[in-house]
Amino acid sequence: MDLFAGLPEPLAKAWERSLTSGRAASSRRRFLAATGAIAAGTALAGCGIPGTDDSSDKGGATKEKGKDYSKTEKELNFSNWPLYIDVDEKDENKRPTLDRFQQETGIKVKYTEDINDNVEFFGKIQPQLAAGQDTGRDLIVVTDWMAGRFINSGWALEIDQANTPNVQANMDPRFLAAAHDRGRRYTAPWTGLSTVIAYNKKATNGKKVESVTQLLSDSSLKGKVALLTEMRDTIGMTMLDLGKDTASFTDDDFDAALAAVQKAVDSKQIRRFTGNDYIEELSKGDIGACLAWAGDVVQMQAENEDIEFVIPEKGYLYSTDDMLIPVKARHKANAEALINFYYDPKNAAEAAAWINYICPLSADKVVPELKKIDEALASDPLIVPDEAMISKGHVFMNLAEDKASGYEDKFAKLIGA
Repeated sequence: MDLFAGLPEPLAKAWERSLTSGRAASSRRRFLAATGAIAAGTALAGCGIPGTDDSSDKGGATKEKGKDYSKTEKELNFSNWPLYIDVDEKDENKRPTLDRFQQETGIKVKYTEDINDNVEFFGKIQPQLAAGQDTGRDLIVVTDWMAGRFINSGWALEIDQANTPNVQANMDPRFLAAAHDRGRRYTAPWTGLSTVIAYNKKATNGKKVESVTQLLSDSSLKGKVALLTEMRDTIGMTMLDLGKDTASFTDDDFDAALAAVQKAVDSKQIRRFTGNDYIEELSKGDIGACLAWAGDVVQMQAENEDIEFVIPEKGYLYSTDDMLIPVKARHKANAEALINFYYDPKNAAEAAAWINYICPLSADKVVPELKKIDEALASDPLIVPDEAMISKGHVFMNLAEDKASGYEDKFAKLIGA
């Protein structure tokens, strides 16, 4: 099947480049662990950093939205990642917050955990999108860079703010400045994501690992380092370490970071490049230190006292996974009701306590509710970033499709993809 049938040739070529660039988002760690799907060499990449051409303000108009049947059809089709919502510990078929939403609103939710990879999921629904048809989904969760591409292609519906007052009242203001969706007209973050350094203190003989420089050159870590298969994370963190601005950099800056990583590859400092599969190896101590996603680290620390994390002095990268209503959604208002529900502090806290990624609500709104659940979670900067952590956060520069493709090609050659 031609995934690009029906698209103008320039857009089709741009999409084809993006889909073959090797960029795939992660499955959730607990899902992988539970199913035994964590395997050496798995080329899953983590949730990403904004990386789309910033055209959402200039021509990314939403296509005809179609009729909304929400008033007569009290139902909602919601696609999400595996185990990316709270689950009842005694009954894995129950999702407490989602069950409460259905009880309070009378809207029946068909919740499907069918997003394991941004690119794979896009390929599944792209034929309907290109044909201007309903995808069968009213709400999806995709990584910010992919959300930006939906918006720029006209395949996202603008969220009616009158239906989502909790979003306007409770979203952490720093998420409003999203380069892929300025002013958050089309998306609302489901979670925030941070790229940090993690290490197994038993595997490092108690030695702290505090910088990318250390990952790339500390001889005591030789052969025990993992970097990420996601270009924006690995090169972005390396650029920060080199003192570069990841929000505005040159080709020379990118090439300098690439060369630093290449040197570590050539010297055998790096064991391998990974997606979420670093988790098992770091827990076992086969990997001593690595770049990691903060949500995974929170979960790992609950199970292994040897796991530590560090926010490098020179900073870290952050991004979001976003809720988005695809074009031609049949139940738009119902989807907006669910978005609004999860921006209520009580509901957001319950979800965050289980997911363990950054809650997208302002700390003053969600911390009181988190404290009722778990004091430790309420004070964990990987779930509710404090000012010190926020001040060190950086985003990756918006990239036009041709620029992104060139960088991805260089990185893919480096990691052998």
